[in-house]
Amino acid sequence: MPKIINLTPEAPWQEIRSTPKDWDALGAAPLLQMLHHLHIVRAFEETVLELDGQGLIHGPAHSSIGQDGSAIGVMAELHSGDQITGSHRGHHQFLAKGLRHIDPDDYDPRHQPIPGQVRQFLYRTLAEILGLADGFCKGRGGSMHLRWEEAGALGTNAIVGGGVPIANGVAWAKKRQGKGHVAFTFFGDGAVNIGAVPESMNLAALWNLPICFFIENNGYAVSTTIKEETRETRLSSRGAAYGIPAFKVDGMDPVAVRIATLMALEGMRAGKGPAIIEAEVYRFFHHGGGLPGSAFGYRSKEEEAAWRERDPLRRIAQEMISRGWLSAEEDAAIRANARGAMQEAVGRITEMDGAKRRIIPALWPKAEFRDEGLRGDLSEFASARFEELESASGPVGEVKFIDVVSQVMGRRMEQDERIFCIGEDIHKLKGGTNGATRGLADRFPDRIIPSPIAEQGFVGLAGGVAMEGSYRPVVEFMYPDFALVAADQVFNQIAKARHMFGGETRMPLVLRTKVAIGTGYGSQHSMDPAGLYAMWPGWRIVAPSTPFDYVGLMNSALLCEDPVLMIEHVALYNSSGPGPLEDVDYFIPLGKAKVVKTGSAFTVLTYLAMTPLAVKAAEEMGLDVEIIDLRSLDRAGLDWETIGKSVEKTNNVVVLEQSPLTASYGAMVTDEVQRRYFDQLDQPVARIRGGEASPSVSKVLERAAFVGLEEIKAGFAAMMADQGRPLP
Repeated sequence: MPKIINLTPEAPWQEIRSTPKDWDALGAAPLLQMLHHLHIVRAFEETVLELDGQGLIHGPAHSSIGQDGSAIGVMAELHSGDQITGSHRGHHQFLAKGLRHIDPDDYDPRHQPIPGQVRQFLYRTLAEILGLADGFCKGRGGSMHLRWEEAGALGTNAIVGGGVPIANGVAWAKKRQGKGHVAFTFFGDGAVNIGAVPESMNLAALWNLPICFFIENNGYAVSTTIKEETRETRLSSRGAAYGIPAFKVDGMDPVAVRIATLMALEGMRAGKGPAIIEAEVYRFFHHGGGLPGSAFGYRSKEEEAAWRERDPLRRIAQEMISRGWLSAEEDAAIRANARGAMQEAVGRITEMDGAKRRIIPALWPKAEFRDEGLRGDLSEFASARFEELESASGPVGEVKFIDVVSQVMGRRMEQDERIFCIGEDIHKLKGGTNGATRGLADRFPDRIIPSPIAEQGFVGLAGGVAMEGSYRPVVEFMYPDFALVAADQVFNQIAKARHMFGGETRMPLVLRTKVAIGTGYGSQHSMDPAGLYAMWPGWRIVAPSTPFDYVGLMNSALLCEDPVLMIEHVALYNSSGPGPLEDVDYFIPLGKAKVVKTGSAFTVLTYLAMTPLAVKAAEEMGLDVEIIDLRSLDRAGLDWETIGKSVEKTNNVVVLEQSPLTASYGAMVTDEVQRRYFDQLDQPVARIRGGEASPSVSKVLERAAFVGLEEIKAGFAAMMADQGRPLP
C-alpha cells in the first residue's frame, strides 16, 4: 500500500461572515456613507434601464442592480491612489470609486442636498453611457469602457477578463513606487476560466504584486450556470494553485465584503502580495436590459425572489434602522434625493420630441471627432535631435547590428529609470535568444524582468504599466507568432486604449520582436508581423534595415507616447553595416522613409532585410531603379511625400516583401499606392512576395516559401520587361 500524505495549500483559504458586532463596530457614519453611495448607484442603474426601455441606450445596458453592494463594500476602504479595472458590468464599480474620490466624508445625506460635484459626476457618467461628448471618454467608451484616471478608475472592459492583466501592470507600478497603493481588478465567474486570469494570478503571486482579484460570482455567464462552467464552483479555490490568500464572502452583505477587503488590504499594503476575494452576488436582471432572467427561461421566479430578499441596499437600511442610526423616513429621503439627481441628469441630456424623449442633438460628438486621438500628435519630439547617416554629427563606421541593439537599450536605461524590459529568457543566454539584452541584466538587475511563458499575461501587464503612466515597458516577444497567443491584449487593449478612452490615454510601450524566416523554425515561428499590426489602429510600426537606423528608431520608439512595434530580423543580427561609433542619442523621425538608391526605371518600396537585398539585386543587374526603405510601416507612418516624388519620377512601382501572400503587409501598401497615384502609374503596382503557405521546417520548402535574392532579380527583370526595356 502506498503512503498517502494529505497536502495543504501554501496560502490560507477562508470564508468571511459578518456578525452583529461587526455592524456595531463599524458605526453609523461609515454605514451612512455606504448607504448613500448605494442609493446613488441604484438610482443610476434604474435610470439607465429606464432610458434603455425608451430606446435611448445605443448598445448594451449591463445592469449591476443586486450585485452593487459588493462594490460599495470594497470602495469604502480604497483611496484615490488605489486603482481599479472592471468588466463589461462595471457601472457600480466605476460609480462607487468615483463617489469615494469626490464625496466629502463629513457630508450628511439625510439633511444636505447632493453636492454639485456628485451631480456633475453622475451627469458625465450617464453622458458616457449614452455616447455623448460630455462623457468621461467623450462618448467613445459607452457603457462598457468607463475611465476616470483621477479617481483611480483605470477603465472597465468589454472583453471578459481583459482588464485583469492590465490591473497586474498597475500593481507592478504601485509596488515599485512604494507608496502603499494597490490595484483591484473586478471580473465575474465567467472570466475565471479565461487564460488571462490564471496567467495574471500566477504573475502576481510570483512577483508579489499588491493586487486583489475580486470575483463577482453571480452564478451565471449570461445564461450558463456556474456548474456548467467548472467542477470546482468555489472560485476562491483558485488561490491555492498559486499560493494566494483567498477569501469567500457573501457579496449581498456589504459589511462582510468590507471586512474581507480590509483583510486583503492588510497583506497587500504590507508588501505580502496578492489576494483573491470571491463575493457571491446576484444580478436581479438578465445579462442586459430590464427584463429578469426568468423571462428567458434560465432562472426561476422563485430563485429571483429569494435573492431579492437579500438586497444589499435593504440590508444596510434595515441594520441601521434597527440600531436607531436611521429612520425609514430618512432612508426614503436619501433615495428620493438620489432619484432626483438622476432626473436632473436626464433633464440635462434629453428633451421631449412630441410624445417621445430624445437625446438633445447638440450633445452628440461631432462626426469629425471620429479619428481624433487615435494616436498622439508626436509633440513629445519637439526637442529631439534628428539625424540621418549621411549627415551624422558623430563618427560612423561598420558595426555589428546585434551589438547596437543592446547598446542603445543600455544607454536609454542608463538615462531613463522608467524604462524596463520584460520577456522570456531575456536575463540569461548572454542576452536572450539572440543577445538583444546582452549585459543589461548585470547592469540593471531589477529592470530586466524575466517572465514565465505567459504572453497574454506579461504583455497585458506591460500595457497596464504603460497606461498607469509612471514607467515605460519594453516587451520582447521571442517570436512574432506568439502575439496570436496574446492577441486580446496586443490588439484589443493596447492598440485601442488611447482612442477608446477618449483620445487622451497614453500608451508608451515598445514591443520588440524578430522575423526568423530562413532559420528552419517552421510555420509557427516565422511570421513577419507587419501586415498583422498594420491592420489595427493604434500601433506605430518601425522596421530598421541598418544599425544606424536601428539606434535612431529605437530612441524614437522609447520617446513616443503611443505603442510602437519594433520589428527586427535575424538575417540582420549577425550582419555589419553603417552605424554610430560613439553617439547613440540621436533620433530618426517616425514617419520618414529613406531613398537608399536613386534611379528612374521604377520605384521599389521595401523594408527590413529586403532593403539591402534589393540594393544588391539592382547593383548586380545594373538597373537604374529607385529603392525606398519605408522604415515606418503603420498607416500614419507611411511617408507619402517621399513615395509620391519617386512615383512621379518613375511612374512604375514594385512593392517588395519577404513574407508570404497571407497576412501580407504589401497588399495594404499596393492598394494605397494605386489609389493615390493612379494617374501617375504606367501600369498596376507589381509585387514581389512569397508564396501562400507559411514557411515549413524543410530547408527546401522553407526556401520556396519566402523571397530571396533570386526572386528579387526575377521580379525586377519582369518589371523591366513589362516596360519594354531590355536588361543591361
